[in-house]
Amino acid sequence: MAENNENKTASELGTETVIEAKETAKADANQSKKVAKDQKAVKDQKKDKKKKDKKPSKLGKKVKETTSELKKVTWPTFGSVVKKTGVVLTVVLIFAVVLFGIDRLLAWIFDLLINSVA
Repeated sequence: MAENNENKTASELGTETVIEAKETAKADANQSKKVAKDQKAVKDQKKDKKKKDKKPSKLGKKVKETTSELKKVTWPTFGSVVKKTGVVLTVVLIFAVVLFGIDRLLAWIFDLLINSVA
């Protein structure tokens, strides 16, 4: 090989050196990419193991489920809430008046019975 180098000109030797340097750089780059991929794979495995080991608490699970369900809710508008509240209050007042009337009627009948026997 030394004899081959002696017969070659300086420019040919320089070109070969540049080509060898480029090939070496490519090999080093490929090697570093492989190492980086291997390191990333090890980190991912550690993360997966941690995720598997870490189980969510019951409270955390409930909070997460509740939050997801609340996002699905169709909330009523303010106007419809006010209307429905008015209907409920009206019905409650009507029943209060009716029950008060029945109570007064029964009290009056009971008073008649007590006074007529005495």
